[in-house]
Amino acid sequence: MLAKTPKPPYYAVIFSNVLTAVDGGYAEMADRMVALASDQPGFLGFESAREEIGISVSYWKDLESIKNWKANTEHQAAQQYGIQDWYAHYITRIAKVEREYSFIKED
Repeated sequence: MLAKTPKPPYYAVIFSNVLTAVDGGYAEMADRMVALASDQPGFLGFESAREEIGISVSYWKDLESIKNWKANTEHQAAQQYGIQDWYAHYITRIAKVEREYSFIKED
């Protein structure tokens, strides 16, 4: 499902990663982080896909909201699990969305 975001401008946090062979609760933690982020002020939506690499994009009202999400203690604990166990490599990018284009096919 694609996120229903407001009219720009807003921000996107793009989290790209490669997993290790260690699973150990990764899917459950990922689901918990989406649920937790959804309750944060300034959260606008979330999209994710996984094949050889995982790409998750969360959308935020402003940079302050992103900063507060990064500082969330439960999120910080999940980040440490990721560094210790789940991720062989990751990169986080923050971008300002200034325009968007969409198409919805009517059935």
